[in-house]
Amino acid sequence: MPPDFSLLIPFVVAVLLVELTPGPNMGYLVVVSTRFGRVAGLATVVGVTAGLTVYLLAAVFGLGEVLLRVGWLYGLLRWAGVAYLLWLAWDTWRDDGLDAEGRNEPPPSRARLMGRGFLANVLNPKAAVFYVALLPGFTDPHRVFAPQALGLGLIHIAISVVIHLTLVLAAARAAPLVTADHPDGRKAIRAAFALALAAIAVWLAWSTRRG
Repeated sequence: MPPDFSLLIPFVVAVLLVELTPGPNMGYLVVVSTRFGRVAGLATVVGVTAGLTVYLLAAVFGLGEVLLRVGWLYGLLRWAGVAYLLWLAWDTWRDDGLDAEGRNEPPPSRARLMGRGFLANVLNPKAAVFYVALLPGFTDPHRVFAPQALGLGLIHIAISVVIHLTLVLAAARAAPLVTADHPDGRKAIRAAFALALAAIAVWLAWSTRRG
């Protein structure tokens, strides 16, 4: 059963506003794509999309609401997400991309990048809030919820993939402009990325607080 088309355009607008708002996914994708290139960024997008799919399926089967209603479980997810972003910030700060002999190290494996992208998204409680709090408002209460939620969720995922791919390609293309061969320049760029991730972690903690 397809979504109610009278609600489809407002839903797409809402999704665009949510996805274009800077957050953990966008911040990490920019860091990865700028430091390691387009292929690394694309691998991370796969992981981020897998994380979104988890929340979509949870919403379809009613599990997302349970997560948000159980206070300690929501708190655990929230602080795990904040801690993970802070760890990514620290990892970005300390890793200069060089081996012991001063040569450029290869980027992390695709599996590792996908795993990090997955965790960055699945540990973001705002994704759960989107599917549990926002998505039902764009469904017809007189029709079966699950098929509508699945259809709208797939639209959301498609839009997010397009935005994330665009971000990755733009960041990878801009990488030569922000990458410096001088050690001090590399350190400054690394510090900027680390501070950006730390700031996103603080924003996540603030924006997901309750009462």
